[in-house]
Amino acid sequence: MTPTGSPAVAPPLTRAAVAAPAPPVRIVHMGLGAFHRAHQAWYTARSADADAWGIAAFTGRSPQAAEELSAQGGLYTLIERGDDEDRAVIVPSISAALDGADMTAFRAHVSAPATAVVTLTVTEPGYHLRPDGEIDLDDPAVAADIRGLSAEPASAAPTTAPGRLLAGLEARRRGGAGPIAVVPCDNIPANGALVHRALTSLAGEVDPGLARWIEETVAFVSTSVDRITPRTTDADRAAAAALTGYADAAPVVTEPFSDWVLSGEFPAGRPEWESAGARIVADIAPFEQRKLRLLNGAHSLLAYLGILRGHGTVAEAIADRGCRSAVEGFWAEARRGMPPALGAEDYCAALTARFANPRIAHHLRQIGMEGVSKLAVRVTPVARQERAAGRSAAGCVVPLAAWTALATRGRLPADAHADAVRRAAHADDPAAALIALLDAELAADAPLIDRIRRCAAELGGRQSTERNPH
Repeated sequence: MTPTGSPAVAPPLTRAAVAAPAPPVRIVHMGLGAFHRAHQAWYTARSADADAWGIAAFTGRSPQAAEELSAQGGLYTLIERGDDEDRAVIVPSISAALDGADMTAFRAHVSAPATAVVTLTVTEPGYHLRPDGEIDLDDPAVAADIRGLSAEPASAAPTTAPGRLLAGLEARRRGGAGPIAVVPCDNIPANGALVHRALTSLAGEVDPGLARWIEETVAFVSTSVDRITPRTTDADRAAAAALTGYADAAPVVTEPFSDWVLSGEFPAGRPEWESAGARIVADIAPFEQRKLRLLNGAHSLLAYLGILRGHGTVAEAIADRGCRSAVEGFWAEARRGMPPALGAEDYCAALTARFANPRIAHHLRQIGMEGVSKLAVRVTPVARQERAAGRSAAGCVVPLAAWTALATRGRLPADAHADAVRRAAHADDPAAALIALLDAELAADAPLIDRIRRCAAELGGRQSTERNPH
């Protein structure tokens, strides 16, 4: 307190204030948001050679994060929120925070000879993919990028993440800067291969020579990422000031747990991420499957069932005996076929504790966004596995039915496929039409669709305030 009794005003967070010089930029990131700061930027800051690896981080749709972080020299507070206490650290790895629409700066950073890595967190819809996983060349925004890059490759201003990345790589080729690694960090299976296909397909429409250069020069690394990171609130900003003594406009709150698995080549080098706890593996598929199905699949289940049962956060939902039972039923199916070395049962036990952390306000409506893209990789593969084995897929029915119930009542969180969802929800057979958006094979499975239809009717008929948290 000040002598007058009014609260002291914390000084602003700056590099000069905390004596943290900016490391030289060698990584470019696309999608500057809370998760990147809680994950890739945090791992980079904790690496043994962190002083040599700064990040130029570009925003996606809004420049707000760049504006807030630029005023702080890229610094931000990371708060690890455990069950009973907060711990804070100031993270210095973002050397430049920039508006994603600033293509001059983006081209300059990607084409710089010192740049060795481009990482991405743009979310599933940000890749503009068709249901088969290929880039949607007929998407109006993608088509506009193709026209612009074909006409003026050095000065076009693409608006999609694939278009912007392609523009940066074209500038690198033109400048002769050499090999580089592209590292997507979104929750998509085989994300490195997916981005590889998307970029070469897009490049083929713009310049076949650029497509050949990408094939020969650019490495694509697949990753599995895991750290629960809710949205930052004003209370979190106050907590950051109390913990560090500095006013921070852009702190990040996350759980103590973190995991990062990478598979692929880095022809121009990379930070020593393994010294910060990351794992470099030859085969990432088992790790992707464990995370996507057990953590992300359970998150989607809790989101849709929890909303129907009147809950707002993951901690509230997992405390509800009905939600908890549904998660365990889904996990029993999702674990089938996972190799023992993955320790899936122990992973689920740890997830239960992570979900139950009452101090992490992970909001269900945030998790439930983009359900079409998410359910197609988190839940429907498990359902196909169960049906192929002649089993009922009863554990998968619950999240699919809860999503269907919300869709038919117009209560789903935001989704890039909202128009298609609305049309399906008003079809003669909404359950079949909605599941067809996720998986055509499952939509043709009449017994499964009947179970989803009946479960959705039962779930939707309950009062939204029904709870049983004890």
